[in-house]
Amino acid sequence: MRICFVSRRYWPAVSGMSAYAENLLRHLVRQGHEVTMVSQYRGDAAGRAVYGGGPPPADRVPDGVDVVALEALGEQRVGAGEPADFEADVDTLTRTVLELHDREPFDVLHAQYAYPNGLAALRAARAAGLPAVVSVQGGDGHWVGTCCTTHRELVRAVFAAAPALLIGSPSFAAEVVERHGVDPARFTLVPGATDVERFTRTEPVARLSDPAVLLYHGRVDRRKGVLDLLEAVRLLVADGARVRLLVSGIGPDTAVVGERITELGLDEHAEVLGAVPYERAHEVYRRGEVFVSPTYAEGFSNTILEAMATGLPVVSTDVVGVRDCVRPDENGVLVPPADPPALAAAIRRVLDDAPLRRRIVELAYDDVHRLWSWPVVASRITDVYADLLARDVKVAEIPDPARDPSCRFRAAPHLL
Repeated sequence: MRICFVSRRYWPAVSGMSAYAENLLRHLVRQGHEVTMVSQYRGDAAGRAVYGGGPPPADRVPDGVDVVALEALGEQRVGAGEPADFEADVDTLTRTVLELHDREPFDVLHAQYAYPNGLAALRAARAAGLPAVVSVQGGDGHWVGTCCTTHRELVRAVFAAAPALLIGSPSFAAEVVERHGVDPARFTLVPGATDVERFTRTEPVARLSDPAVLLYHGRVDRRKGVLDLLEAVRLLVADGARVRLLVSGIGPDTAVVGERITELGLDEHAEVLGAVPYERAHEVYRRGEVFVSPTYAEGFSNTILEAMATGLPVVSTDVVGVRDCVRPDENGVLVPPADPPALAAAIRRVLDDAPLRRRIVELAYDDVHRLWSWPVVASRITDVYADLLARDVKVAEIPDPARDPSCRFRAAPHLL
């Protein structure tokens, strides 16, 4: 089948969305499908500084995938001191998908994120008479629709109108159901996945050096708990633990993390690695010995799965999107969010208990390959496509509500 995948962000943007898109598209091509990706990107200095930006580079796109890159000009209006114009970007996305469909018809549209991409895909699907799939991933469920009346109405309209809604975990689905009044039956649960060809473990399993190496890899954002982790490391060092923390990634709080390391007296115990290209991420995991993800919420954590596939014991938080893949004391260790003393105690426990480390590593490794590898998950997604194509699915019209000027994301759109 011919598939149009409408991505919110793709490389060089540093995001789990990019990893998800790259792996899904590669496996769709392997299955014999024809794939076109329409991807938004930030081309302005502010957008590049926060998450990375720029158009998808040709050498990063999976072989066999055609790419159309669209600069998010409406979103970038904040650089001129104006509110972000997401509506303009939705119009551009919709028009572009329809123009591509006119040249060579698609069979199905698949949007990554409910807004703005899902809205654009549904409008294009309605105009072209096509089935459409919307994946709810992270921010569009946790934050979008809580910011203003405009986005609340639009996100709920997307949830109601999409012929198929994919979401990564039961706990994330429950959060979205409660927040937006969605019928739980609307969701198809398709978990996140990782590339087990790229992320592989080395022997010996669960080794420790002196000092032991703790790894944080992902978006450098206080909502991911990275500042809590710094405080936990301070507590560990004060208690005599010999640890070294590596912070890998880029995000809105990169500068804050560097400043806090110095404030806490951790310059000799922590190193900020900066942005790491996805093709080299497996090398970063191999530098770590315990993976720590003190996040406040996830859709489904790519980084936790990557750590599991690499053979690292995982310490994380008992929050939405994590509790669905980490089972306490079975394939990882969980603590309450925003609790540095509990986080420090859990890390210390994993460092001191070698049998625990080995057990959670082995069970997590088996889980990743059995449940959360891309060949398994990609097949579940194509089953959804096939089901839609077998039915006569219509997409309802979604009008534009009035713009609510109070929306915080119009002033800081990188958070969307």
